[in-house]
Amino acid sequence: MSGAVSKANKPQMRGLLQSQIKRNLVFAIGLCTAAAVLQKVFYNDGRKRAYSEFYKTYDIEKAFNQIRNKGLFDSCEPDK
Repeated sequence: MSGAVSKANKPQMRGLLQSQIKRNLVFAIGLCTAAAVLQKVFYNDGRKRAYSEFYKTYDIEKAFNQIRNKGLFDSCEPDK
């Protein structure tokens, strides 16, 4: 009969705060690392790709002439 009855575990009285801090710190570091990687992959890389696609076909002379002909520059007269 004594084999069927087991003793209850004693509660942890010392070091409980330190063990919880360690566990929470590991969890927080893992979560922050995952968030940083996900942001890089899904957000930053997409923006870099969009900027590089834009500047592959961007003609600065054409853009300058369009802005100048609209009369937005004070130092340049538009073509008439």
